[in-house]
Amino acid sequence: MNLTRRHATAMALGSLLSLPHLAKAQATPLKFGVGMFQPDREKNDATYRPLAAHLAQRLRRPVELRTVDSWEGLAKSLANGETDLALMGPWGYVLANHFAEAQVVSTILYQGKPEYFAMIVTHPDSGLNSIDDLLGPKGKGRSFAFGDKGSTSGYLIPFFEFQKRGIDPEKHFARVLYTKHQAIQTQVTAGQLDAGADFNRNRDVMVAQGLISAARSKVIWQSAPLPNDAFAVSAALAKDTAFVQRLQTALAEVGPLLASQPNLLPANYTGFVARDNTFYKPIRDAGLATGKLGAR
Repeated sequence: MNLTRRHATAMALGSLLSLPHLAKAQATPLKFGVGMFQPDREKNDATYRPLAAHLAQRLRRPVELRTVDSWEGLAKSLANGETDLALMGPWGYVLANHFAEAQVVSTILYQGKPEYFAMIVTHPDSGLNSIDDLLGPKGKGRSFAFGDKGSTSGYLIPFFEFQKRGIDPEKHFARVLYTKHQAIQTQVTAGQLDAGADFNRNRDVMVAQGLISAARSKVIWQSAPLPNDAFAVSAALAKDTAFVQRLQTALAEVGPLLASQPNLLPANYTGFVARDNTFYKPIRDAGLATGKLGAR
């Protein structure tokens, strides 16, 4: 090889290697965190593996899926760099946005809608027929279950409702628990708890799967519509507008693909729609009003 050819070869290799982190970026796995939407980790991982595979194919990067046990934990993992992408509850997203500038790119659709409802349930033998009963003399000294403190429907929104009515749950109830949504429904319907906070999607699924009886899960309060779960990216990825556009496109493809690939999402979920941070203002307002969204 003469000097001219050597020089040309060296220049070509140098150009390839100097492309701005292209090869490295394409090879680096995207860490995709998902909240505990299903009763256990194994089922949760199996449920969201097809979505992770779809994203890997469309984004042309490996995607590593992992289930995070709590909404609060998922928010922290997105904030501290352990997670790049996350499908998370609205309150968890607002926490991650507030403290670490994570950004929502899309909202999941449930039966075609980007919204859902928080609710409070009891069992038919409790004698409680309304939230007024629960927060009045009839409910004094009862047991009540919240979800974990990173949950929108399981904690923030019912806590806000209690606050607006001048009720401190720790003083009003004899026993207050913080647990998972599935456990709340199971224990309430069994009569082991007097009442608890949940959301319509979880209750619908548990009834449909025969895990609880609808007749034993009595809804005594329902919130105004709330924004559905957020698909969010870390602050670092949010700055890459080209990547965000590719991700939104990949998520928008999920809905039409469900006709031929129904396992891309759990039952009743029908795709994603692009949304920005303003869509989550009702959750942010509740966080500020309750003092749960403190200084950065």
